[in-house]
Amino acid sequence: MTPLDERKRSILKAVVDDYIETAEPIGSKQLVSRHALAVSPATVRNEMSDLEQLGYLEQPHTSAGRVPSDKGYREYVDSLMSVDPLSPEEETLIRERLDVHFDELGEALRSASSVLSATTGYTSVAMTPRLRTSQLKQIKMLMIEPGRAVVVVVLAAGIVKDRVVRIPELLDAATLAKVSAAVEEGLSGMKLEDITLIAVTAAGRRAKLPEALLNQILYEAYISIKQADSMSVYMDGTNRMLGYPEFQEIRKARGFLDALHEEGLIAGYLAEDNPDGEDTDGHRRPYMIRIGQEISLGGLDGCSFVTTTCRDAGTLLGSIGVIGPKRMDYSKVVSHIGFVRRTLDEGMRNLMDGNRNTEETR
Repeated sequence: MTPLDERKRSILKAVVDDYIETAEPIGSKQLVSRHALAVSPATVRNEMSDLEQLGYLEQPHTSAGRVPSDKGYREYVDSLMSVDPLSPEEETLIRERLDVHFDELGEALRSASSVLSATTGYTSVAMTPRLRTSQLKQIKMLMIEPGRAVVVVVLAAGIVKDRVVRIPELLDAATLAKVSAAVEEGLSGMKLEDITLIAVTAAGRRAKLPEALLNQILYEAYISIKQADSMSVYMDGTNRMLGYPEFQEIRKARGFLDALHEEGLIAGYLAEDNPDGEDTDGHRRPYMIRIGQEISLGGLDGCSFVTTTCRDAGTLLGSIGVIGPKRMDYSKVVSHIGFVRRTLDEGMRNLMDGNRNTEETR
């Protein structure tokens, strides 16, 4: 593919910038009046026609101006846009809203989703990873009422999961705590993938209860431990998109909302879409941008999806992303998601170090 010359690149960038701001097709006179292109409207019109022939622009109507195509947006995000750093005030606001949630990984990711939606004006999503290799740190079984208890599972990665379960009505809170302590003592430090029902049963038998009572409790403890490996997805700002012109049409709005609320759809995409790879020049890319048809999810073909991951010493701790119209302000989204990622990485690293130090002092 022949690379674009500097004039075409400047015009394409100007078209995308203006369309992001106005949501209206862009004409040649508008570009000349708003940008220092140093050429006549006729020259710009010819260049825009060439860009359309090359697939970078589209013309919605015969007499209308042009709008970027998926290919045009791709060229823009890959080589034309500039990403401005956040202001000190914006950085302070984000740090303050995230710092209070670093006592638990899931809450930190939930907070990140909320912050990203509020600061970008788009829909945001965050997801915990599968944690088969994470170690069990604690398991507590707390009585709610006779016959019902809550099982709280704490992993070394900072993930906390709870589950309400049925237990024998004859069981009292003290006895339940005794079983919980036995299971925790026997399994603490084991990887989730290594914990079997046999291992849970062997640990629980130290509580020395009648087997008929014990088996039901231990089975519920085992299921709760295994379910702690499930991914949690946090989404915020799903209705924000309905305020953009692209989603004023009922059919498009419904398709978008249906896609977001289809069980597992976004989670599966985030799980597979790992942005921590290398570009062709060998540099690590801190985020991934999918545009329009690249997303391959029904209902989101009019959207773009910016994603990144949070890690501690190479271990995946979570994924965050922003979903907006293809006309999204990419520079703003990239600067915000990049800063949120760095803040999360720092906070999670401190959380993980604290957990590791606690384990070492035991």
